Amino acid sequence: MPKIVNRPYSLDLQFRGFIEGLAHVDSQSSDKPLCYYFGGIPYALPPVGPFRFQKPRPLPPCYRYGTRANPGRYVGGSGLCPQPNKDGKLNADEWDEDCLQLNVWMPAGDTPDEGWPVLFYIHGGFLQVGSPNSINPIALLSETSLNSIIVIPGYRLNIFGFLSAAELLPSQDFTPNAGFWDQRLALEWTWQNASYFGGNASNITIQGYSAGAHSVFHQLRYDLSVPDSKGIIKRAMMLSNGPGVQPKSVAESQEQFEQLLSALQIPSSLSPADKLARLRSLPAKSLLEAARKIPLHQFRGVTDDSFIASHIVSELDSGLFAARLKRRNISLVIGECEAEYHMYGVYIPPSSMTIAALSARLKADYPSAAVDALMRHYFPNGRFPKDRFKNWSDAFGRIYADLQVYALERGMVSALVKHGAGHLVHRYRIEWRAGCCDAWVRPKWGVTHTTDMAIWFWGNGFGLSEGEKDVLRRAFIEPLASFVRGTSMDWKAKGLQLRTLKQDGSVVVEEDSRLEDGLRVWEVLGQVDGRGRVRESKL
Repeated sequence: MPKIVNRPYSLDLQFRGFIEGLAHVDSQSSDKPLCYYFGGIPYALPPVGPFRFQKPRPLPPCYRYGTRANPGRYVGGSGLCPQPNKDGKLNADEWDEDCLQLNVWMPAGDTPDEGWPVLFYIHGGFLQVGSPNSINPIALLSETSLNSIIVIPGYRLNIFGFLSAAELLPSQDFTPNAGFWDQRLALEWTWQNASYFGGNASNITIQGYSAGAHSVFHQLRYDLSVPDSKGIIKRAMMLSNGPGVQPKSVAESQEQFEQLLSALQIPSSLSPADKLARLRSLPAKSLLEAARKIPLHQFRGVTDDSFIASHIVSELDSGLFAARLKRRNISLVIGECEAEYHMYGVYIPPSSMTIAALSARLKADYPSAAVDALMRHYFPNGRFPKDRFKNWSDAFGRIYADLQVYALERGMVSALVKHGAGHLVHRYRIEWRAGCCDAWVRPKWGVTHTTDMAIWFWGNGFGLSEGEKDVLRRAFIEPLASFVRGTSMDWKAKGLQLRTLKQDGSVVVEEDSRLEDGLRVWEVLGQVDGRGRVRESKL
């Protein structure tokens, strides 16, 4: 890997003023920059104090980042939304609720006449943890043909981004799904400002990993619902996640809110306004400590009929989503790793080895009616199926991975193909693992969740061997460079077929042997509507 030194680099953002970032230079080979970086650029006003739990506020027209003489310095990273660290500890010194910032990476070559394509990347982390600072595309931008402006926003997570309650909904100073609204505002900022970084605002691809891919689905669906003149997204990449279960209703989120109030010893007799005031007055650490103690400890998107409509599954099954995708001609790359379930199985596992405990754990994420339907599907006799799962940990990991990735991804792409949008779908599967993955994932877990980050970001700051680089160029990077540019991509796999990177580094086109299993789960969940009610069975 090259030895990189950093040098100041200034940029004129015209009416937004001047900023200073970094030129990353390979000191060993030349003085030419590898790429440019600006970290922690605000895209919204700080969501602090009375603005905690509110919709993000755009920067006012008069907002300036800096002047020519005194440019705004953006040489670090974006603020970290309060969250547990990798050890599960709550260290307030690591956080900043003023986290509505983004990191921008620029190629160092000559800007094309039409501008660089723009890649808007949403980080993952179950919507509970994560940071835009975890992505390092220096090698991707300097060694491959995937040259684009890369924009990586921070957004509010966990209780700060996804608090919801039926009693709060009428409040003028409260908004559910704040984290999704953050992402949308960051996308709009990118559309408005990409040209100042040499980007082409009319050529934006949205990409996300894990919960970021789940976010991509909701951002894409929202973008398809606005008038064409306000549409931003030209292409989408959903990496290791799918559309997800229809989120809990706002009414169902009330139970979680009441658990939170009890944990914080906030009287239920207070008015909604007073409850919000109490929640806003508490330190971030107190909120996180309380949130991790309650049974419904996962804060996720809710069906509010504002950002998230109550008919996501029916839109896909009826062909409405496919029709909108075709009208905008938006292509989709979507896929999975071979053994996602190993990583999913260790994320806050059930409290005990029982069906009841597994059900309770899943209800922290998903609507109660959906989980009940799934329990009947996976445990039809109310007993542990030894022919299907090795043990309880294996059962949790595989069921969780089905809901996050395997089953719902298949339901989505099957609906798109059925309704004539198959030419827009590009599926993949990864059965290959780079050596550098051993630095963050146990080797015995194989090709599990996050090991493919070494593919999408060319090592993501860790080294790849020359042989590995040859494999990845051929398998994904060269085709995806064409995809992001908006030119013809030789993917070969069509419709429901999978472009599979095999363990030996070969690339093959395969039929999907897991399609039928995935569609059975999709069918089960399709019976639970956006209000958490079970429809009449179609099975």
